Amino acid sequence: MAKITRAKVLLLDDDLDLLELIQDYFKPRGYDIIAHTSAEQGVNEIIQQSTSADPIDLVLTDFRLPNMSGIEFIEQLKRVAPEIPIILITAHGSLDLAVEAIEKGAFDFVVKPIQFPQLSISMERAVYFGRLQRENQKLKSAMENSVAQEGKVIARSQIMRSIIDLTKRVAKSDATVLITGESGTGKEVLASLIHATSRRAAQPFVAINCSAIPEALLESELFGHAKGSFTGADDKKMGLFEEANGGTLFLDEIGDLSLPLQAKLLRVIQEWKIKRVGENQYRDIDVRLIAATHKNLSEEVREKRFREDLFFRLNVIPIKVPSLRERREDILPLADYFLKIFKTRNESKIQGFSKKALQFMLSNEWKGNVRELENAIERAVVLCESPWIEDKDFLFPTSSIDVTPALSTEINAEQIEQLLKNHDKENQIGDEGTMIQDHPSPAGLGTISQNSVHLLGPDEFVPLETLELRYIKYVLDQVNGVKDRAAKILQVDRKTLYRKLEAIENRSQSS
Repeated sequence: MAKITRAKVLLLDDDLDLLELIQDYFKPRGYDIIAHTSAEQGVNEIIQQSTSADPIDLVLTDFRLPNMSGIEFIEQLKRVAPEIPIILITAHGSLDLAVEAIEKGAFDFVVKPIQFPQLSISMERAVYFGRLQRENQKLKSAMENSVAQEGKVIARSQIMRSIIDLTKRVAKSDATVLITGESGTGKEVLASLIHATSRRAAQPFVAINCSAIPEALLESELFGHAKGSFTGADDKKMGLFEEANGGTLFLDEIGDLSLPLQAKLLRVIQEWKIKRVGENQYRDIDVRLIAATHKNLSEEVREKRFREDLFFRLNVIPIKVPSLRERREDILPLADYFLKIFKTRNESKIQGFSKKALQFMLSNEWKGNVRELENAIERAVVLCESPWIEDKDFLFPTSSIDVTPALSTEINAEQIEQLLKNHDKENQIGDEGTMIQDHPSPAGLGTISQNSVHLLGPDEFVPLETLELRYIKYVLDQVNGVKDRAAKILQVDRKTLYRKLEAIENRSQSS
C-alpha cells in the first residue's frame, strides 16, 4: 500500500478536548483536519466540499453525536457521498452497535481510549482504499463514456466534418440550436456532442421525444405537476426542465408539439421560468435548449401548424444534418464501427465485410439513414455463417415485411469503386474484404500474388524460408514497422516475429 502523503479528514465529535487532541496529533503527520461538533454540520461540509478539486478523503466521527446516532449518520452520509470511508470512535459498551455500523457501510472503528498508532494505521488504510475506489469509479466512468461516445460522430465526408466543426463552435455559447434532418441521421448524437463540449458538460443532458408522449401527459413531463393536480397525480413531480437545470434539454421532434404547448414553451423561452401543472408558483430555470425535427418548420409555419414566433426563438443557430445518401463517404466507416460493436456483443468471430457486401452498402438508399444501416449490420452479424459478411446476409427473405435496403439510382459503379479505393487506402483493405482497423489480419493486406505483392521475380524460385522472410518484411512495410500489429496480422507470437526479424537482419549483414 502506498504511503499517504496528504489527506483531508472531516472530524466530528462534541468532545472539544478530544477534537483538539486528534488535531494536534494528525496535523503534523500530513492530515488536513476539518472539525465540527454535530452531524448536521458534517453533512453540510461534505456537500460543500463535493465539488472541490480536493474533496474530503475520510470521515472520523464519534459514534454518539447530538441529534443523530452513528447508524443514522452513516445512512445519511452514504446517501450523500457513498465513496467516502467512515471510521467510528466508540466506547467499549457500544461494540455491538459498532459491528452493526460496519454492516451499514462504515470502514472501521476504534475503541476509546484511543490508541493513536492503531488509529493512524486505520486512517491510512481508509484513505488509501477510498482514493482507490474513487479512482476506479473515474476509470469506469471514463470507459463508459469512451464506449458510449467512441465513433458516435463518425465523419469522413467534408459536409459532416463541417457540421461537427460548427457544433463545437456553437457549444461555447448558450444559444438555442435547431437541428433538422431526416429520421435516423443522428440529430440526438449532435445534440449530445454540443452538450459534451460545452461549459455545461458536467451537468445533466436530458432528452425527450415530443411525439412519443401523449399530449395530455407531455405538459406534466416538461414542466412537472403538483400533487392532486389531475387524476393519477398522487405526488408532486419535477418536470424535465427542472431536471435539466444547469445543463441541456433536448426536445426531439419539436414539430409535433401541439399549438397550446407551443405557446407555453414560447413563454418559458422568453422568461426562463416554469410553472408546474396545478401550481401558481414560478420557478427560475437555467437550461440550454436544443430542439430537433424531421419536418420542414418553415413549411409548418406557412401552414399555420407551428407558431412563427416560436420558430424564430428556436432557429437561432440552425444545423441541417444531411442524409446518408448525401454523404456516402461515411457509410463504410460507420459500417466498420457498427460491426465492431455487434461482433463484441454477439461474441462473433466474423472478420469483416466482403467486397460485394461493401458494394451492396454503398449502392443502397438507406432511407432510414444511420439507424437503418446500424440495424442492417446487426442483422447481418446474426445471420452470417461465414468469416466474412456477404451481400446476401443483408437480405431477410423470410420476413413478412420488406426490410431489404432499396438500391440507389444516384450512384454509379465508378463512384462506388472510388469510395472503395478511398476506404481501402484508409483501412488497408484487400479484395477479400475489409477489416476493422483494430483487428487486422492477412486479408487486410491484399491478395498475395506476383502482380500485387511482388514476392517473387519472373521465373524466380527460392527456398520457403526466404519467401517467408520476404513476406514478413512486406507486412512490416505495410504497417509502417509496427511489430505488434505485424505479429497480429501474421498470427505469430511477438517472440517468434523478433526471432525471424533477427534472421532477416543476419542475412542482410552476411550478404
